[in-house]
Amino acid sequence: MKKGRGRTYRKRHRKQSTAFSSSNVNLSYKNEYIILKKWLKEKGYKNNNLTPAVFSETGRGLMTTKTLQAEELIISLPEKCLLTSNTVLNSYLREYILKWKPPISPVIALCSFLIAEKWFHRKSVWKPYLDLLPETYTCPVYLEQETLNLFPEPLRRKALEQRSLIQDLFASSKRFFSSLQPLFSEDVEIIFNFSAFQWAWCTINTRTVFMKHSQKDCFSREPDIYALAPFLDLLNHNPKAQVKASFNENTKCYEIKSHLGYQKYKEVYISYGPHDNQRLLLEYGFVASDNPHSCVHVSTDTLLKYVYSEDKQKSMKLFILREHKLLDDLTFGWDGPSWTLLTALKLLCLEADEFTLWKKVVLGDVASTKNEEKSVAFATKICMSLMEETQHVLQKVSVLKNHYEHLVNQLDLVEALHTENLRILQLSYEILQHLSSTTM
Repeated sequence: MKKGRGRTYRKRHRKQSTAFSSSNVNLSYKNEYIILKKWLKEKGYKNNNLTPAVFSETGRGLMTTKTLQAEELIISLPEKCLLTSNTVLNSYLREYILKWKPPISPVIALCSFLIAEKWFHRKSVWKPYLDLLPETYTCPVYLEQETLNLFPEPLRRKALEQRSLIQDLFASSKRFFSSLQPLFSEDVEIIFNFSAFQWAWCTINTRTVFMKHSQKDCFSREPDIYALAPFLDLLNHNPKAQVKASFNENTKCYEIKSHLGYQKYKEVYISYGPHDNQRLLLEYGFVASDNPHSCVHVSTDTLLKYVYSEDKQKSMKLFILREHKLLDDLTFGWDGPSWTLLTALKLLCLEADEFTLWKKVVLGDVASTKNEEKSVAFATKICMSLMEETQHVLQKVSVLKNHYEHLVNQLDLVEALHTENLRILQLSYEILQHLSSTTM
């Protein structure tokens, strides 16, 4: 007869089940994940610790089914599971890539393969992976113009540059796509359309891991550093995560080791790097709450609004700022205005009779008490102006969400970005008020 389990076991089991079910939803029972796991296992992947789940804060991610210790390997994905330029060269695209002149880039090779495999779909060897890729993304290239108009200026400009880049890449690749016609019964213009290219480019941009490959003559000189990593790419970014990720030449696996431990049934994270929220939104299509790397950017135009137009040294001051790269990090962060922003303002605030002291300012020394006071006052004005702009945008977002239901998800991103920015500016304002009282 099977031995009964006692009250302590039942209590502990009930506690674990409650903790698990209240915060996340296990996805491992779903057919698409079962198929993916089986497919990866056939390629040599062994996983007993991670399982897909939906989390209230981050959405889909990976959860540990056991306690993970610090410095423990959290995932080891065999090279056979990775989709790289080598995968493409070992496919039906090989002969077309080898004979094409001038050579295409590794990114275009990967885009071409993804588009083709998605079109073949049921016949694709990569179907278990493709079935779990998003149909669309929330990168700026997918967002409506109404949404982009609400971005802070530096991000809006970069988003438009990103759009132009993708359009140019698509236009310059159309001849190569046309050369692939013998592979398809359908017209390649239908298969390799801009929508498909945009999807493939975003898949690579948002989901690849860094993996350096040797330079190949059949590709252009652009770095060949991309690898799509099925299952591993379900790991979400957390700015506080501490990991070491690289391809292990000895084991021939892409490995991630966490410097932090994780409790059982908790989400496991990786870090994409010390990126602020504008960079995360631009490159990956999301915003991280309480991001320690978040900052509010100040454009050069905004900075120059507060410089006297009659300042005879204005041109020289700008030249000095550019020469010393003091226009590169004009930001407000959680700890207030950046050193670069304050230094740039100090230089711009130098009176005519103080201008000879510019080297002291660039080195971080004090030119005069008056100069310190003026620079803090200007920083406060800029901070207040940005706060007003941010509050205005948040009000506009609130109105738009009530009128444009199809834009709600996009507007949520904008709202999250500006809400975090407002918190940073409010904190910076308090810091500047304190600085003002100490310099007077």
